[in-house]
Amino acid sequence: MVQFTSPQNRALNSFDAGERPSSAGLRPVLHRVTPMDYERIYERYQELQRYVGWTDEDAARVASVAGLAEPFFLPLVEDFYEEIERHPAARQVIKSPEQLARLKATLVNWLRELFSGRYDREYVTRRWRVGWRHVEIGLDQVFTNVALSRLRRGLMRILAENWNRDIPFLLEVRQSLNSLIDLDLAIIEDAYQTEHLERQARSARLATIGQVAGGIAHELRNPLNTLKTSAYFLRHVKSASPEKVGEHLERIERQVAIADRVITTLTEFARQPLPTLSPAPLVECVQEALGVNPAPGNIRVHVDCPADLPRVMVDRAQLSIVLANLIRNAYDAMPEGGELKITGSAADAAVELIVADTGIGIPPENILRIMDPLFSTKTRGIGLGLAITRAILDKHGATVRVRSEPGQGTTFTVSFVRAPQ
Repeated sequence: MVQFTSPQNRALNSFDAGERPSSAGLRPVLHRVTPMDYERIYERYQELQRYVGWTDEDAARVASVAGLAEPFFLPLVEDFYEEIERHPAARQVIKSPEQLARLKATLVNWLRELFSGRYDREYVTRRWRVGWRHVEIGLDQVFTNVALSRLRRGLMRILAENWNRDIPFLLEVRQSLNSLIDLDLAIIEDAYQTEHLERQARSARLATIGQVAGGIAHELRNPLNTLKTSAYFLRHVKSASPEKVGEHLERIERQVAIADRVITTLTEFARQPLPTLSPAPLVECVQEALGVNPAPGNIRVHVDCPADLPRVMVDRAQLSIVLANLIRNAYDAMPEGGELKITGSAADAAVELIVADTGIGIPPENILRIMDPLFSTKTRGIGLGLAITRAILDKHGATVRVRSEPGQGTTFTVSFVRAPQ
């Protein structure tokens, strides 16, 4: 596992790529980097080289002026840190003369590598870690840009003031050196963005965990409260009638079923195994789902699936989850009663199933979000039912379309893959 030294030892010198961290003050990295990651980084660097037209001749030109530039590296580094001295926010991270001397030596080494003419995997990895450390210490990316800009200007000035060869070759060297510094900046920026996106993803994961936890708490609190009151009644009430005892036992059983459904939903969402597909009669699957999820008394259900409807390729256990979610959503959308119509039809190489209700409908601003995990317009529910539905259908090679009009109802159209004849 790669680790970094503390921010106090790294904040000043963005180019501290060659020095290995000591065992003191280590911090865990934000992102675990594997050998495969470094291979990807190098391949990306080579792609960027091709993009700017970098050649072996460019590398040779830069290396050919290393002897001219190297005597001026230390003065250039001194200028770099003298400028830092003029900025209190930057100067305050330098804790000792020894630390300053170490940072200067590391920057000199960075400049030597720049003129080495060897830009292999090791070189690219060290450059990438420069950007990586920027993120670890919390420095804004713009500081990398301006630091490189100051060093670039200094190097160009050194070449111009000490050049003793023909001017056309100087222009070629300047162009090659500028391309090399631009490549350094690009790979550092790539590292910075990689870690920045990792932070964003981790924040999003934490936010999701918070949402899920809140949804679970909300969903389970009511059943648990009911269980608690019924248990209290059964434990403390003297000579309760058999009818009253039966009523509370029924309440307990009903609330346990609700809690179990919440846990089952979360488990289904977490697992989402690959389906085992086999031909199945769609009308049978619909009837089974309706049998497990009977309609409330104020809702009429009409099924129109022809007996000769072609079979579909599905995992029947997973399809039952899909149908149950669509049917229960339709019931929930019709609290005052209405009609649920389920229609099956053959269409080219697919079989379509239409689940339509006459309920309250979905507002236009929500229609694109209803299948997102954790999105729900209900006062109850953690917003995973339709997300599970879409995930299962995706793995079946099936598609789902939604059409809705507030106050008129909602229609889900699912297109299944037709089974071979």
